[in-house]
Amino acid sequence: MIMVLAYLAVINLVGFGLMGSDKSRARKGGRRRVPEKRLFLIAAAGGALGVWIAMRSFRHKTQHRSFVVGIPAILAVQVLAGLYLFDLVRAG
Repeated sequence: MIMVLAYLAVINLVGFGLMGSDKSRARKGGRRRVPEKRLFLIAAAGGALGVWIAMRSFRHKTQHRSFVVGIPAILAVQVLAGLYLFDLVRAG
């Protein structure tokens, strides 16, 4: 269980950091941006909370419908899956 929580902490920090980095690169212009695919991959791999918090904190990607709808949807699925797994572990 400790390993799972450590993984989630790291992947969410990575998601938060990538969103912050992309926002910084967007402001400066001309620099290579973080691909949206990569941001969604990090979110799907367990980092949706970090990406969502970064979206709100940096006001980044908030005009992109795919992010405004997609990231909270991924987060909701992850929360429901986590609750389900927690219930299985607790019962078993």
